[in-house]
Amino acid sequence: MHNKRITSVIAAGTIAALALAGCSADGGDSATADKEITIAVFNGWDEGIAASELWKAVLEEKGYSVELEYADVVPVFSGLSTGDYDVTLDVWLPNTHKEYIESFGDDIVDLGAWNEESKLTIAVNEDSPITSLSELAANADEFNNKIIGIEPGSGLSTITSNEVIPAYGLEGMDYITSSTAAMLVELTAATDAGENVVVTLWEPHWAYGAFPIRNLEDPEGILDSVESLHTFSSSDFATDHTEAAGWMSNFEMDLDKLYSLEKVLFVDNDTDDYGPLVEQWIDDNRDWVDTLTAD
Repeated sequence: MHNKRITSVIAAGTIAALALAGCSADGGDSATADKEITIAVFNGWDEGIAASELWKAVLEEKGYSVELEYADVVPVFSGLSTGDYDVTLDVWLPNTHKEYIESFGDDIVDLGAWNEESKLTIAVNEDSPITSLSELAANADEFNNKIIGIEPGSGLSTITSNEVIPAYGLEGMDYITSSTAAMLVELTAATDAGENVVVTLWEPHWAYGAFPIRNLEDPEGILDSVESLHTFSSSDFATDHTEAAGWMSNFEMDLDKLYSLEKVLFVDNDTDDYGPLVEQWIDDNRDWVDTLTAD
């Protein structure tokens, strides 16, 4: 939490006493300092960016001061475990972030799943000559012998390297991992040039609405398991922010609603000033948004 500057020692003592009284009465949300929340956001994970921007706007409507802090996956989990961050909205379970839950799970709290329709994928341009991962090795030349991945430390990259590639005999292809942004640049370039491309991806992602792509079938079932998107918090979040923790624990958002928000943020507009865009989306979806903080 941020420290407030108080010029009077007497005033400081009085306010501290009132804050303690407020904490004992209603879990802390009556104290001004306890209206400050830091949401950690994974760099490059657009569904998390969308959900975080949404909750920033929703909480600020309710009088909270909300700061979004962008970081890579390990620092986010580490920061939650030490209380440097209050909450994050983009934990994928049971597979993608399994190892981080094993490492940090004793010191963080699962507030629940807000979407249970998500999955890891490998996608190609919709007019590509193949429909299944089982066909990819034999047609590697059609894709310039490359599979374009995302961050090398991600769960998607791990499962692609350790399971998908050996299962489908793709060791002869170049598996290029760098970042989600770099993957999207490659996808854009191939689409613009009318070339075949194969990328690691996941649903939900706005790319499915922005590019003519489709998922390759996975006859081995390696990527078939559906993942859930969870909100995790620091161990003190529910005590320090009882009201907000209750709202976020009840949060649910289906793929259609999420894609609608992602389309506004990442497809229809070329800006990273998301605040005004989220406000407009909230206005357009006011009835649903109001349910997020309903008693």
